[in-house]
Amino acid sequence: MDFGTGSVSGRAAANQMEWTVNNAFKTYKDMDHPKSMMDVALIQNVDPVDIGLGSSEKGTIVVPTKRKKTMTSVYLKFFETAPDGKSRRCKFCGQSYSIATATGNLGRHLSNRHPGYDKSGDSVTSSAPQPITVVKKAQQQGKQQMDYDHINWLLVKWLILASLPPSTLEEKWLANSFKFLNPSIQLWPGERYKVKIREVFRSMQEDVMATLEKVSSKVSIILDFWSSYEQIFYMSVTCQWIDENWSFQQVLLDICQIPYPCGGSEIYHSLEKVLKMYNIESRVLSCTHDNSQNAIHACHTLKEELDGQKLGMFCYIPCAARTLNLIIEDGLRTTKPVISKVREFVLELNSSAKMSEDFIQLTAAYQEGSWKFPLETSARWSGNYQMLDIVCKAGKSMDGVMRKYEETIVGRTVLSPAEKNAVSIVHKYLEPFYKTTNNICTNKLLTIGLVLFFMDHISEMITLCKDSRLSSDWLKNAAEDMATKSRSYTTQVGNIFIFMTAILDPRIKCELIPESLSSGNYLEEARTLFIRNYSSSHFSSMTSGYGAQEIEDGGGVSFAEEIARKKRRVSLSNATDELTQYLSEPPAPIPTDVLEWWKVNSTRYPRLSVMARDFLAVQPTSVAPEDLFCSKGDEIDKQRFCMPHDSTQAILCIRSWMQGGIKLKCKSDEIDYERLMEMAGATTAENTVGLDKKQR
Repeated sequence: MDFGTGSVSGRAAANQMEWTVNNAFKTYKDMDHPKSMMDVALIQNVDPVDIGLGSSEKGTIVVPTKRKKTMTSVYLKFFETAPDGKSRRCKFCGQSYSIATATGNLGRHLSNRHPGYDKSGDSVTSSAPQPITVVKKAQQQGKQQMDYDHINWLLVKWLILASLPPSTLEEKWLANSFKFLNPSIQLWPGERYKVKIREVFRSMQEDVMATLEKVSSKVSIILDFWSSYEQIFYMSVTCQWIDENWSFQQVLLDICQIPYPCGGSEIYHSLEKVLKMYNIESRVLSCTHDNSQNAIHACHTLKEELDGQKLGMFCYIPCAARTLNLIIEDGLRTTKPVISKVREFVLELNSSAKMSEDFIQLTAAYQEGSWKFPLETSARWSGNYQMLDIVCKAGKSMDGVMRKYEETIVGRTVLSPAEKNAVSIVHKYLEPFYKTTNNICTNKLLTIGLVLFFMDHISEMITLCKDSRLSSDWLKNAAEDMATKSRSYTTQVGNIFIFMTAILDPRIKCELIPESLSSGNYLEEARTLFIRNYSSSHFSSMTSGYGAQEIEDGGGVSFAEEIARKKRRVSLSNATDELTQYLSEPPAPIPTDVLEWWKVNSTRYPRLSVMARDFLAVQPTSVAPEDLFCSKGDEIDKQRFCMPHDSTQAILCIRSWMQGGIKLKCKSDEIDYERLMEMAGATTAENTVGLDKKQR
C-alpha cells in the first residue's frame, strides 16, 4: 500500500524538532514491543539548564560565591508543598507530613521508603566552588521545551501499541517518575493526548480511504463482535482483497458501537454506514459473520438491499472456526471437570519453581517426554488439549508431584482410574481435531476450499465415532451433538457461491470438494456464472465493437472485417471455456502457494484469474483461527474488555493500521519514529557529556 505522506525530522545537535514532509515508507519493525519505547522514554536524570531572562546575546558568565549547601534543600526537593501551605507530600509515594516536620524526619522517610535518594545530595554539600553556569538567552526557553516533545509522541505510540487509554498517563506516580528522571520533561495534559490520538486516527483513516479507492477487484468483509466492561457492544469491520500482484491485503475499516438493543437491524445500519463511508458498497462480494442470529439477520438485510440495487453478486458466510470450536466443546463435555482439576494443578506447577523442577525430574525418570515451562493453561482449545496431553503422556509424573505436595495443593487429589480412562479416550478421539486446528492456524492463506476439505474430514471422524461399536455411550452422545453442528454448517455453505469459491482453489478443484457440494447442477451454474460475469465485462477492449476499422472505412464494415469478427467470436467462445480447461487438469499439491500459482498461471487463464482474484479473497472465518483456538486470543479479549469507550475506536484502529504497515500521521505530517528515537538518543548522549564535564 502506498501512503505518500510526511515525516518528522530534526537536528539533534540543536535539540530542535522540525516537521517536514517526505515520502519515506518504512515497515513496522521499529517498535516491535511497547517496552522498547518506554526504555528510551525514561531518559536518565540530567541537570536542567539555567535560563536567565534579559540576558545578552552571548550570554552572561556568572561566578557564584562560595557557600555551603544545606541538607535541607536536598531533602525538600523530593517533597511538594500542599496549596494550603500546611503540609508536604512525598513525590514518590504521596506520604504527607506537617510543614513543621524536621528535615531529619524527611531524610529518615527517604532512607526507609526510598533508599538511595537520601544520599543523592551528598556530592553538592561540600564548600567547593560550584561549576560556572552559562546563562542563555530567554527565547531558548521555548526551544528547550520543544526538545522533549518527542517524549510525548513516543508515549502516544506506546499507548497505541499497548492498547492503553490516554488516562494511563494521568497517573501521579508516572508523572513523578518522569519528573524525577528529568525535570525538563513536561508531559502533556491527559486531554491533549486524546486530541492528538483523534487527529492521528482521522489522518490515517484518510489514507485507508485513499487505498481502497485504488482497489480494482471485488472486496470481502468480515465482522467480529464483543462487549466491553462498560457493557457496550462493539463490531469490527475488516476489508480484504487480492491486489494486482497477487498479494493478500487486509485492513480494519472501523470499530462501531452497536446501539441498544444491539439486534440485527442495528448491526445492519452500522455496517451500511461503514460501507458507504469507504464507498465500497458496490464492490462487496461477501461478508463473513460470527454465526450469531443477529449477524445473520443483518447480512440477509444487506443482501436484499444489494440485490435490489442490482449491484452484483453477494453472499454471507458462517465462520468455520467458530463452528469447529463449538464442535470441539461438545467433544470435551464429559471430561471438562477433569480438565479443570488438571488445570488447577498446572497453575500451581507454573507458579512454583520447586514443583516444576520435581515434575521435570520425574518425567525424565519415567521417560514421559520433555515439557517446556510455563505450561499452556488457557481455557481455549490449545490449553484444554495440553491438559489432556499431560494426563495421557505424563500421568505418573503428575501423580508423583500431587502426592509429594498433597498438603500444599489442598484438594488436588490424584485422578482416579476412571477419570484417566475417560481422558485417554477423548484424547485419542480429538487428536485429528487438534491436527486440523494446527493446520488451519498455520496456513498462509486459508481459503474456502481448504476449510471445506478440513471440515469434511472432521465430519467423517464424527461419523466413525457414532457408528463404531467400540465407542462408549457417553462419547456417542457427544458425537451426536457434534454431528448436528457439523450438518448445520454444511447446510449454510451449500450454495453455488461457495462451490465456485472452493473450486477456484487449484489444490481443491472438483476432486477434493465435499460430496454435499459436488452436485452436477452446481458445476453448470458455475459455468453460467463465469460466462455471465467474467467472459467479457473485464475485457471490453478484446470483445467490444470495431470502432477504429469503421472510422477508417467511412462507417462501413468490410468483407475482411466480417471474417475477422467471426474469428474473434470463435476465440471468445474458446476463452469462456477456460473453466473447463482449468478443471480438466489435476489439482495442485496441498502445500502449493495458491496466490503464487494463480500469479504464474494468470496468462493461461486471463478471465478465470480475474474471477479467482475476487473469490479467493473471501474468508471462511470471521476471526483469525489462532486468536480463537490459542492463548493469543486471551490477550486480545482482555484489551478489548478493558478499553474505555472514549478510546476504543481510535486506539484499536490505529494499532491495527500500524501493524498493517500504515505510517502513523498527525494531520498531513508523517511521524517519523526512527528520527524521534535518534533525537532521544542524541539528547541523552549530549546531556551525559555535559554531566561528565560538570563532575570533572
